[in-house]
Amino acid sequence: MALPHNVRRGLTTFSGSLFIDNKTGDCGAAQICPPGHEVLSSLPLQMLLFFNVFYFPFWCLSEGIMLALKYGLLPCYYQFLLVTAFLILALAEGLRLYLGYIGNLQEKVPELAGFLLLSFLIQLPLLLFLLTDEHIIRLPLETAVHIIYLGFLSSEITAAFFALKVMTRQLATQFYLKQFEDAGRPWQSGHSVSQGRAAHPGRNRQQEREGS
Repeated sequence: MALPHNVRRGLTTFSGSLFIDNKTGDCGAAQICPPGHEVLSSLPLQMLLFFNVFYFPFWCLSEGIMLALKYGLLPCYYQFLLVTAFLILALAEGLRLYLGYIGNLQEKVPELAGFLLLSFLIQLPLLLFLLTDEHIIRLPLETAVHIIYLGFLSSEITAAFFALKVMTRQLATQFYLKQFEDAGRPWQSGHSVSQGRAAHPGRNRQQEREGS
């Protein structure tokens, strides 16, 4: 499952404007990987994602059980808020982990930027709400699993930020090098033609006479 073209372009523009002064030009096209290509994937981020995948079902099960136990003791608006927060966290987490895996392993800037945005703008505020609100009747098991989840989330945001910074700069360098190579090709071709004419002046004059 690939991201839509407009989404990829928007995330690439966001990451480019965040980490470098100019855009990379990477909007879904094939990346340039020369023989000496340096691996840019973040090992700490990949390890965090690996363990987070196994921890997430346990978090869902624990939070679901705790929510069912205290549901009847909560006011109506808190019942709605907690159910909504749980559903958003559960649904967004699957997409977040997928984008993190694809973006980190395949060194794709738009996917990794989407992972970072989901983590920072959706998951982190909702989790802090579940941890800090005093009226949701936090149970000991609920508090424990939320603190562990918050540790995963904070570490992943930090690791993804630095990984995205490195990838964006590398893509920008490759983009500018490709522009430089493309700009030099017409000069090289024209230079080779002029050298050929200088090496065979008699042949060039004969061709001009035949043409006339």
